[in-house]
Amino acid sequence: MKKRIGVFVCSCGSDISSAVEIDAVTAASRRMPGVVYAGDYIYWCSKSGQQMIIDTIKGERLDRMVVASCSPRLHEGTFMKTAASAGMNPYLVEIANIREHCSWVHKDKKEATVKAIALIRAAAAKVARNQELIPFEIPVVPRALVIGGGIAGIQSALDIAEAGYQVDLLERSPSIGGRMAQLETIFPEMDCPARILTPKMLEISSHPDITLYTYTEIEKVTGNVGNFDVTLRLKARSVLIEKCTGCGLCWEKCPVNVESEFDEGLCSRKAIYIPFPQAVPNVSVIDRASCRWFRQGDCAACKKACPPGAVDFNQRDEFLEKNYGVIITATGFDLFKPDTLSQFGCAKHPDMITGLEFERLVNTSGPTAGRLIRPSNGQVPRKVVFIHCVGYHDEKERKSFCSRICCMSSAKHALLFKERYPQTEAYLFYENLCSSGKGFEKFHRRVVEDYGAQYVRGAVSKIKPEGGKLLVHGVDSLNGQELKIEADMVVLAAALIPRSDSLELARLLGIGTDGNGFFSEAHTLLRPVETHKAGIFLAGACQGPKDIAEAVTQASAAASKAIGLLSYDILVSDPCVSQVNSSHCSGCLSCLHVCPYGAISEKIIEERVRGIVFRRLVAEVNEILCRGCGSCTVSCRPGAISLKGWTDEQLIAEVDAICL
Repeated sequence: MKKRIGVFVCSCGSDISSAVEIDAVTAASRRMPGVVYAGDYIYWCSKSGQQMIIDTIKGERLDRMVVASCSPRLHEGTFMKTAASAGMNPYLVEIANIREHCSWVHKDKKEATVKAIALIRAAAAKVARNQELIPFEIPVVPRALVIGGGIAGIQSALDIAEAGYQVDLLERSPSIGGRMAQLETIFPEMDCPARILTPKMLEISSHPDITLYTYTEIEKVTGNVGNFDVTLRLKARSVLIEKCTGCGLCWEKCPVNVESEFDEGLCSRKAIYIPFPQAVPNVSVIDRASCRWFRQGDCAACKKACPPGAVDFNQRDEFLEKNYGVIITATGFDLFKPDTLSQFGCAKHPDMITGLEFERLVNTSGPTAGRLIRPSNGQVPRKVVFIHCVGYHDEKERKSFCSRICCMSSAKHALLFKERYPQTEAYLFYENLCSSGKGFEKFHRRVVEDYGAQYVRGAVSKIKPEGGKLLVHGVDSLNGQELKIEADMVVLAAALIPRSDSLELARLLGIGTDGNGFFSEAHTLLRPVETHKAGIFLAGACQGPKDIAEAVTQASAAASKAIGLLSYDILVSDPCVSQVNSSHCSGCLSCLHVCPYGAISEKIIEERVRGIVFRRLVAEVNEILCRGCGSCTVSCRPGAISLKGWTDEQLIAEVDAICL
């Protein structure tokens, strides 16, 4: 049966028409094999444009179509829905990308026009060989997994639970709370984090639709949107949660002292400990790497001191297999370690600290009960230098992104310092100021005008200890003046970087990362909380540096996307998946080893030849797990695997059409 193809050329305002001759492209399209209609319009994606397409499909009796417009990533779904509204199978639609591939990359209008015609010719050749595909249904498990117990993960979990769905909140540390729990105040309102965070943490622990898994890691993830199979590894706390009362008698008797991670190593904790007073759950955990019982077998002081008998040295890791409809990743960030930076040769000096260490020193529940003192001598510093953008302007450690919170954090630290110790001096070295949030500019003016902090636009070239001080060498780039400041303390605003295990988690989840190691969103503007893997969403600083307000906003956005999916009993899946021609399959199973989604397995089939039954090994594709990446098709030596919608015949037809 002769194909009736329609070609719809989009001007995209001036985005395409400024570089491509639309009339010439439309005229050339009419002469292509199988094309019975070709027309152009300023915006085919508009409501009026889509209605014109529907009317044309019906009036011209089109059975397939090509839309020459922008990237299929942006509007392929739009035009597939338009075709379906007109009664056409949506998989008989092809997009010729003449914006990103032509108008955006060519300055010569003639060259861009010739290339646009070639791309449309290739799309028309392929669509003529397209087959009708029918999506298949996937049941949705009405439960969400949120990975990460910081403020973003907490907000996502609460939003989903309030919508009536079951949520599992997973945190690899002994308690939820994340970085926010370490802070003294939050800019720009200077609110108390504990006042905001603690009620949310308690709500998590008591919510009937939320199951909290702390001290837990992801072991394995398989499956797909609607039905992810996840193996959780519940690490042994060596303390029974159901028995522990959080009384603290166990760690009072513990003889081992270890640097406290929560207090950034500024004080010690015991080998059995609760991370911080408001921890949820308020249950002790044993650090087996430090505990004398696990290292030498000669101590059981905590076990003897525990009244309810909660300490259990024989506890082992547990593994749980759970099913989830959606996953939200909210794993947060790490801080760049400035120890090796060339200009900060004395970065290990006790009086040179990071911004987070400063937070712990001024925190009322911190190691010094909120009294800011120099770690070297216990005295209150009289002159403090705050340095922005640490790591960004070093040749070896330069980062290609802004941490977004450093400028405001340093301003907040200067305010706290001057507010508590008015007769002191605060200097802030910066090269660029980022204060784009609501109330941020006003906050900066307040720090300067009300508290007398001194901003210096310029870089710090060297810091060296001298006479019990830290001599800071810098330049004021506004007047060219060299500066030497004898500081009692230097506070470094270190960059926010991805978590150390972010690449491993990305591999387990099957999602991408950007050049800096943060998780990649599907589209910066249109799909900022989605990943390229359906059903997995991003919240907070795991996607890039954010302040608390931005992290909470994105957490709620991710939750709303997750709720949208969970609201369906059945999801319709993309039918563009791999299929195996068992008569050509040799049973080598090379496809099984390259499939990133575990969608291929081995299968024994029986064949009868001249009355004799033979059993043969072949590959089999699980269509629910397959994501249509095509890795298996290129690894198959006998060519037994093809990808629906992207067969060899279709691809060769495209190449032949371009080469005409």
